[in-house]
Amino acid sequence: MECFNAPDFDHHEQVVFAHDAASGLKAIIAIHDTTLGPAMGGCRIWPYADEAAALTDALRLSRGMTYKSALAGLPVGGGKAVVIGDARHIKTPALLTALGRAIDRLGGRYITAEDVGTSPADMAQLAQVTRFVTGISRDGSGGDPSPYTARGVYHGIRAAVRHRLGSDSLAGIHVAVQGLGHVGSALCQMLASAGAQLSITDIDADRCYRLAHRLGATPVAPDAILDTEADVFAPCALGAVITADTLPRLRVAIVAGAANNQLATDDLADALQARNILYAPDYAINAGGIIQVCHAYFGNDTPVDARVAGIYDTLLDLFARADHHRINTLAAADGRARERLTNG
Repeated sequence: MECFNAPDFDHHEQVVFAHDAASGLKAIIAIHDTTLGPAMGGCRIWPYADEAAALTDALRLSRGMTYKSALAGLPVGGGKAVVIGDARHIKTPALLTALGRAIDRLGGRYITAEDVGTSPADMAQLAQVTRFVTGISRDGSGGDPSPYTARGVYHGIRAAVRHRLGSDSLAGIHVAVQGLGHVGSALCQMLASAGAQLSITDIDADRCYRLAHRLGATPVAPDAILDTEADVFAPCALGAVITADTLPRLRVAIVAGAANNQLATDDLADALQARNILYAPDYAINAGGIIQVCHAYFGNDTPVDARVAGIYDTLLDLFARADHHRINTLAAADGRARERLTNG
Protein backbone atom coordinates (compact mmCIF):
# COMPACT_ATOMS: atom_id res chain seq x y z
CA MET A 1 0.00 0.00 0.00
CA GLU A 2 1.53 3.31 -1.10
CA CYS A 3 0.82 6.68 0.49
CA PHE A 4 3.01 9.35 -1.13
CA ASN A 5 2.39 7.87 -4.59
CA ALA A 6 -1.30 7.17 -4.01
CA PRO A 7 -3.49 8.72 -6.74
CA ASP A 8 -5.34 10.84 -4.16
CA PHE A 9 -2.33 11.91 -2.06
CA ASP A 10 -2.42 15.45 -3.51
CA HIS A 11 0.32 16.92 -1.30
CA HIS A 12 -1.23 16.05 2.05
CA GLU A 13 0.65 17.69 4.90
CA GLN A 14 0.35 14.74 7.27
CA VAL A 15 -1.12 11.24 7.34
CA VAL A 16 -1.20 9.43 10.68
CA PHE A 17 -1.88 5.74 11.24
CA ALA A 18 -3.19 5.25 14.79
CA HIS A 19 -3.40 1.87 16.49
CA ASP A 20 -4.39 0.68 19.93
CA ALA A 21 -4.14 -3.05 20.55
CA ALA A 22 -6.28 -3.10 23.69
CA SER A 23 -9.34 -1.49 22.08
CA GLY A 24 -8.73 -2.71 18.54
CA LEU A 25 -8.46 0.80 17.13
CA LYS A 26 -7.17 0.98 13.56
CA ALA A 27 -7.50 4.55 12.29
CA ILE A 28 -6.09 6.85 9.66
CA ILE A 29 -6.08 10.60 10.22
CA ALA A 30 -5.39 12.64 7.08
CA ILE A 31 -4.51 16.34 7.24
CA HIS A 32 -4.62 17.82 3.76
CA ASP A 33 -4.01 21.56 4.11
CA THR A 34 -3.83 23.98 7.04
CA THR A 35 -3.23 27.18 5.06
CA LEU A 36 -6.47 28.76 6.30
CA GLY A 37 -6.46 27.23 9.78
CA PRO A 38 -6.42 23.89 11.61
CA ALA A 39 -7.77 20.92 9.67
CA MET A 40 -11.40 20.17 10.48
CA GLY A 41 -13.42 17.21 9.28
CA GLY A 42 -15.54 14.34 10.52
CA CYS A 43 -14.61 10.94 11.89
CA ARG A 44 -15.98 8.03 9.87
CA ILE A 45 -16.23 4.42 11.10
CA TRP A 46 -16.69 2.02 8.20
CA PRO A 47 -15.93 -1.66 7.38
CA TYR A 48 -13.47 -0.95 4.59
CA ALA A 49 -12.43 -3.89 2.44
CA ASP A 50 -8.78 -3.26 3.27
CA GLU A 51 -6.36 -0.61 4.48
CA ALA A 52 -5.82 0.73 0.95
CA ALA A 53 -9.55 1.48 0.63
CA ALA A 54 -9.51 3.24 4.00
CA LEU A 55 -6.50 5.34 3.01
CA THR A 56 -8.12 6.31 -0.30
CA ASP A 57 -11.29 7.39 1.49
CA ALA A 58 -9.36 9.41 4.08
CA LEU A 59 -7.28 11.17 1.43
CA ARG A 60 -10.22 12.00 -0.83
CA LEU A 61 -12.43 13.16 2.02
CA SER A 62 -9.77 15.35 3.65
CA ARG A 63 -8.94 17.06 0.37
CA GLY A 64 -12.65 17.64 -0.15
CA MET A 65 -12.85 19.22 3.30
CA THR A 66 -10.07 21.67 2.39
CA TYR A 67 -11.94 22.83 -0.69
CA LYS A 68 -15.31 22.74 1.06
CA SER A 69 -14.15 25.01 3.86
CA ALA A 70 -12.31 27.31 1.47
CA LEU A 71 -15.42 27.80 -0.68
CA ALA A 72 -17.55 28.38 2.40
CA GLY A 73 -15.15 31.08 3.65
CA LEU A 74 -14.32 29.22 6.87
CA PRO A 75 -11.10 29.71 8.89
CA VAL A 76 -10.15 26.02 8.74
CA GLY A 77 -8.34 23.58 6.52
CA GLY A 78 -9.26 20.04 5.57
CA GLY A 79 -8.83 16.80 7.45
CA LYS A 80 -10.57 13.49 8.04
CA ALA A 81 -10.35 10.51 10.35
CA VAL A 82 -11.44 7.04 9.29
CA VAL A 83 -11.67 4.03 11.61
CA ILE A 84 -11.64 0.58 10.06
CA GLY A 85 -14.49 -1.65 11.25
CA ASP A 86 -18.23 -1.99 11.60
CA ALA A 87 -19.47 0.70 14.00
CA ARG A 88 -22.19 -1.65 15.24
CA HIS A 89 -19.58 -4.02 16.62
CA ILE A 90 -16.30 -2.19 17.29
CA LYS A 91 -17.48 1.15 18.67
CA THR A 92 -16.78 0.97 22.39
CA PRO A 93 -15.86 3.59 25.00
CA ALA A 94 -12.33 2.16 25.01
CA LEU A 95 -11.96 2.55 21.25
CA LEU A 96 -13.32 6.10 21.30
CA THR A 97 -10.98 6.99 24.16
CA ALA A 98 -8.01 5.64 22.21
CA LEU A 99 -9.12 7.59 19.14
CA GLY A 100 -9.50 10.77 21.19
CA ARG A 101 -5.98 10.37 22.53
CA ALA A 102 -4.63 9.89 19.01
CA ILE A 103 -6.35 13.10 17.93
CA ASP A 104 -5.09 14.93 21.00
CA ARG A 105 -1.48 13.97 20.21
CA LEU A 106 -1.77 16.05 17.04
CA GLY A 107 -1.97 19.15 19.24
CA GLY A 108 -4.87 20.85 17.48
CA ARG A 109 -3.73 20.40 13.89
CA TYR A 110 -6.88 18.31 13.40
CA ILE A 111 -10.33 18.98 14.89
CA THR A 112 -12.83 16.16 14.53
CA ALA A 113 -16.64 15.96 14.29
CA GLU A 114 -19.24 13.31 13.58
CA ASP A 115 -19.61 11.51 10.26
CA VAL A 116 -20.88 8.16 9.03
CA GLY A 117 -20.77 5.69 11.90
CA THR A 118 -20.36 8.30 14.62
CA SER A 119 -22.75 10.54 16.54
CA PRO A 120 -22.85 13.62 18.80
CA ALA A 121 -22.74 11.21 21.77
CA ASP A 122 -19.51 9.76 20.40
CA MET A 123 -18.08 13.26 20.07
CA ALA A 124 -18.95 13.85 23.72
CA GLN A 125 -16.98 10.71 24.57
CA LEU A 126 -13.98 11.98 22.59
CA ALA A 127 -14.27 15.34 24.34
CA GLN A 128 -13.44 13.63 27.62
CA VAL A 129 -9.85 13.14 26.42
CA THR A 130 -9.34 15.90 23.83
CA ARG A 131 -10.60 19.43 23.36
CA PHE A 132 -10.08 19.18 19.61
CA VAL A 133 -13.61 18.05 18.85
CA THR A 134 -16.78 19.81 17.75
CA GLY A 135 -20.32 18.82 16.82
CA ILE A 136 -21.51 18.73 20.44
CA SER A 137 -23.41 21.33 22.42
CA ARG A 138 -22.02 22.99 25.51
CA ASP A 139 -23.64 20.41 27.79
CA GLY A 140 -22.39 17.50 25.69
CA SER A 141 -25.72 16.71 24.04
CA GLY A 142 -27.09 17.43 20.58
CA GLY A 143 -24.87 19.16 18.05
CA ASP A 144 -26.01 17.04 15.11
CA PRO A 145 -24.86 18.88 11.93
CA SER A 146 -27.01 16.82 9.55
CA PRO A 147 -30.01 19.23 9.54
CA TYR A 148 -27.66 21.99 8.41
CA THR A 149 -26.17 19.77 5.71
CA ALA A 150 -29.68 19.01 4.47
CA ARG A 151 -30.64 22.69 4.53
CA GLY A 152 -27.58 23.61 2.51
CA VAL A 153 -28.34 20.93 -0.08
CA TYR A 154 -31.89 22.21 -0.30
CA HIS A 155 -30.63 25.71 -1.08
CA GLY A 156 -28.17 24.23 -3.56
CA ILE A 157 -30.92 22.38 -5.39
CA ARG A 158 -32.86 25.64 -5.58
CA ALA A 159 -29.83 27.30 -7.19
CA ALA A 160 -29.35 24.46 -9.67
CA VAL A 161 -33.02 24.47 -10.64
CA ARG A 162 -32.91 28.21 -11.19
CA HIS A 163 -29.76 28.00 -13.34
CA ARG A 164 -30.59 24.90 -15.37
CA LEU A 165 -34.40 24.96 -15.51
CA GLY A 166 -35.07 28.68 -15.09
CA SER A 167 -37.46 28.24 -12.18
CA ASP A 168 -37.41 30.03 -8.84
CA SER A 169 -39.83 27.47 -7.40
CA LEU A 170 -39.44 23.77 -6.61
CA ALA A 171 -43.17 23.16 -6.97
CA GLY A 172 -43.62 20.29 -9.40
CA ILE A 173 -39.89 19.68 -9.74
CA HIS A 174 -39.20 15.93 -9.71
CA VAL A 175 -36.30 14.95 -7.44
CA ALA A 176 -34.94 11.40 -7.15
CA VAL A 177 -33.26 11.03 -3.74
CA GLN A 178 -30.83 8.20 -3.04
CA GLY A 179 -30.18 7.56 0.65
CA LEU A 180 -32.58 8.37 3.49
CA GLY A 181 -30.33 8.75 6.50
CA HIS A 182 -30.40 11.83 8.71
CA VAL A 183 -29.50 14.15 5.82
CA GLY A 184 -31.51 12.49 3.06
CA SER A 185 -34.68 12.24 5.15
CA ALA A 186 -34.47 15.87 6.27
CA LEU A 187 -33.86 16.96 2.68
CA CYS A 188 -36.93 15.03 1.49
CA GLN A 189 -39.11 16.75 4.06
CA MET A 190 -37.92 20.20 2.91
CA LEU A 191 -38.43 19.31 -0.74
CA ALA A 192 -41.92 17.94 -0.07
CA SER A 193 -42.84 21.10 1.84
CA ALA A 194 -41.73 23.12 -1.21
CA GLY A 195 -44.07 21.12 -3.46
CA ALA A 196 -41.47 18.93 -5.17
CA GLN A 197 -42.40 15.53 -6.56
CA LEU A 198 -40.22 12.85 -4.92
CA SER A 199 -38.94 9.43 -5.89
CA ILE A 200 -36.90 8.00 -3.03
CA THR A 201 -34.81 4.95 -2.22
CA ASP A 202 -32.72 3.45 0.58
CA ILE A 203 -31.09 0.10 1.27
CA ASP A 204 -33.43 -0.05 4.28
CA ALA A 205 -36.72 -0.80 2.52
CA ASP A 206 -38.85 -0.26 5.62
CA ARG A 207 -37.37 3.21 6.14
CA CYS A 208 -38.03 4.04 2.50
CA TYR A 209 -41.66 2.95 2.59
CA ARG A 210 -42.36 4.72 5.88
CA LEU A 211 -40.99 8.02 4.58
CA ALA A 212 -42.74 7.59 1.23
CA HIS A 213 -46.06 7.07 3.00
CA ARG A 214 -45.55 10.13 5.20
CA LEU A 215 -44.51 12.47 2.38
CA GLY A 216 -46.53 11.09 -0.50
CA ALA A 217 -43.34 10.11 -2.32
CA THR A 218 -42.81 7.22 -4.72
CA PRO A 219 -40.57 4.44 -3.34
CA VAL A 220 -38.03 3.05 -5.79
CA ALA A 221 -35.80 -0.01 -5.57
CA PRO A 222 -32.16 0.91 -4.80
CA ASP A 223 -30.86 -0.48 -8.10
CA ALA A 224 -33.49 1.45 -10.09
CA ILE A 225 -33.01 5.00 -8.77
CA LEU A 226 -30.33 5.82 -11.36
CA ASP A 227 -32.78 4.95 -14.13
CA THR A 228 -35.55 7.17 -12.75
CA GLU A 229 -36.55 9.96 -15.11
CA ALA A 230 -36.55 13.16 -13.06
CA ASP A 231 -35.36 16.75 -13.06
CA VAL A 232 -32.83 16.25 -10.25
CA PHE A 233 -30.86 13.28 -8.97
CA ALA A 234 -29.84 13.84 -5.34
CA PRO A 235 -27.28 11.26 -4.15
CA CYS A 236 -27.29 11.30 -0.34
CA ALA A 237 -25.66 7.97 0.48
CA LEU A 238 -21.98 7.02 0.15
CA GLY A 239 -19.69 8.31 -2.59
CA ALA A 240 -18.60 7.17 -6.05
CA VAL A 241 -22.19 6.59 -7.16
CA ILE A 242 -21.48 8.13 -10.55
CA THR A 243 -19.07 6.00 -12.54
CA ALA A 244 -18.34 5.43 -16.21
CA ASP A 245 -20.91 2.62 -16.06
CA THR A 246 -23.67 4.39 -14.12
CA LEU A 247 -23.48 7.84 -15.73
CA PRO A 248 -25.15 6.73 -19.03
CA ARG A 249 -28.14 5.56 -17.00
CA LEU A 250 -28.94 9.04 -15.66
CA ARG A 251 -32.13 10.58 -17.03
CA VAL A 252 -31.99 13.92 -15.26
CA ALA A 253 -31.02 17.54 -15.94
CA ILE A 254 -29.24 18.09 -12.60
CA VAL A 255 -27.11 16.12 -10.14
CA ALA A 256 -27.22 17.82 -6.73
CA GLY A 257 -27.00 15.90 -3.47
CA ALA A 258 -25.36 15.51 -0.09
CA ALA A 259 -22.96 12.60 -0.63
CA ASN A 260 -19.23 13.24 -0.57
CA ASN A 261 -17.11 12.30 -3.59
CA GLN A 262 -20.12 11.55 -5.79
CA LEU A 263 -17.92 11.18 -8.88
CA ALA A 264 -15.71 8.09 -8.91
CA THR A 265 -13.15 10.12 -10.89
CA ASP A 266 -12.96 13.86 -11.56
CA ASP A 267 -13.04 13.42 -15.36
CA LEU A 268 -16.70 12.39 -15.04
CA ALA A 269 -17.50 16.09 -14.53
CA ASP A 270 -16.64 16.56 -18.21
CA ALA A 271 -18.85 13.61 -19.14
CA LEU A 272 -21.78 15.11 -17.23
CA GLN A 273 -21.26 18.44 -18.95
CA ALA A 274 -21.14 16.71 -22.35
CA ARG A 275 -24.58 15.26 -21.61
CA ASN A 276 -25.89 18.70 -20.57
CA ILE A 277 -26.34 17.56 -16.97
CA LEU A 278 -25.61 20.33 -14.46
CA TYR A 279 -23.47 19.04 -11.59
CA ALA A 280 -23.50 20.83 -8.25
CA PRO A 281 -20.01 20.04 -6.89
CA ASP A 282 -20.54 17.95 -3.77
CA TYR A 283 -18.17 19.82 -1.50
CA ALA A 284 -19.86 23.09 -2.42
CA ILE A 285 -23.46 22.00 -1.91
CA ASN A 286 -23.00 19.87 1.22
CA ALA A 287 -21.04 22.45 3.26
CA GLY A 288 -23.88 23.16 5.71
CA GLY A 289 -22.59 20.67 8.25
CA ILE A 290 -19.02 22.01 8.36
CA ILE A 291 -20.38 25.55 8.56
CA GLN A 292 -22.39 24.57 11.64
CA VAL A 293 -19.64 22.68 13.47
CA CYS A 294 -17.06 25.35 12.66
CA HIS A 295 -19.47 27.99 13.96
CA ALA A 296 -19.98 25.93 17.13
CA TYR A 297 -16.23 25.54 17.70
CA PHE A 298 -15.02 29.08 16.99
CA GLY A 299 -18.17 31.20 17.16
CA ASN A 300 -19.08 33.73 14.49
CA ASP A 301 -20.94 37.03 14.28
CA THR A 302 -22.94 35.83 11.27
CA PRO A 303 -25.89 33.55 12.20
CA VAL A 304 -25.25 29.99 11.08
CA ASP A 305 -28.55 29.80 9.16
CA ALA A 306 -27.54 32.80 7.06
CA ARG A 307 -24.16 31.22 6.30
CA VAL A 308 -25.83 27.98 5.23
CA ALA A 309 -28.35 29.86 3.06
CA GLY A 310 -25.35 31.44 1.33
CA ILE A 311 -24.70 28.11 -0.41
CA TYR A 312 -27.40 29.22 -2.85
CA ASP A 313 -25.33 32.22 -3.98
CA THR A 314 -22.09 30.23 -3.92
CA LEU A 315 -23.49 27.73 -6.39
CA LEU A 316 -24.99 30.37 -8.67
CA ASP A 317 -21.55 31.98 -8.78
CA LEU A 318 -19.87 28.66 -9.63
CA PHE A 319 -22.39 27.90 -12.37
CA ALA A 320 -21.87 31.36 -13.88
CA ARG A 321 -18.09 30.97 -13.64
CA ALA A 322 -18.23 27.60 -15.39
CA ASP A 323 -20.37 29.04 -18.21
CA HIS A 324 -18.12 32.08 -18.61
CA HIS A 325 -14.90 30.09 -18.80
CA ARG A 326 -16.49 27.17 -20.67
CA ILE A 327 -15.34 24.64 -18.10
CA ASN A 328 -17.17 22.06 -16.05
CA THR A 329 -18.60 23.05 -12.68
CA LEU A 330 -16.12 20.93 -10.68
CA ALA A 331 -13.21 22.71 -12.34
CA ALA A 332 -14.88 26.03 -11.53
CA ALA A 333 -15.25 25.03 -7.87
CA ASP A 334 -11.68 23.73 -7.64
CA GLY A 335 -10.38 26.96 -9.16
CA ARG A 336 -12.33 29.16 -6.77
CA ALA A 337 -11.17 27.12 -3.77
CA ARG A 338 -7.52 27.32 -4.88
CA GLU A 339 -7.86 31.07 -5.26
CA ARG A 340 -8.86 31.38 -1.60
CA LEU A 341 -6.06 29.06 -0.51
CA THR A 342 -3.61 31.26 -2.38
CA ASN A 343 -5.01 34.68 -1.54
CA GLY A 344 -6.68 34.06 1.83
